[in-house]
Amino acid sequence: MPTVLLADADADACAQMRDALLEGVGPCDLRAVSSARELDDHLRGHEDRVARPRPRLILIDLELPDTGALDAVRAIKGSADLRRIPVVVLARHPEPAEVAAAYDAGANTVIPKPVTFLALVKLMKVFTAYWLQAAALPSE
Repeated sequence: MPTVLLADADADACAQMRDALLEGVGPCDLRAVSSARELDDHLRGHEDRVARPRPRLILIDLELPDTGALDAVRAIKGSADLRRIPVVVLARHPEPAEVAAAYDAGANTVIPKPVTFLALVKLMKVFTAYWLQAAALPSE
């Protein structure tokens, strides 16, 4: 079962994402963190791969607290150990400058957050089918 790591400070958004993933693609190990610091701890500050498995995909809310989403993206893409993990930035209403900045930081894609749950489920079906099933990703 693929692990998806979601970095979003909004607990309701995390719960909706979990439900949408389950409806969209079925079993998926969604792990959620609420800050850039927790994201970094999850990715680097551990030895226990069973408790904190390496994600196949990382989703980061653009409004992530602490150092911020784009700094987190830069840190991931600057790490030889982590840079191959696809990173997707989610944004409520991304401005063109924010989209450009996310790609400049190394994001693999930027996706506007859907407003309704049905739209989120549809997005998760397409999104996860691509990243977790169709795309050929390098192994660890």
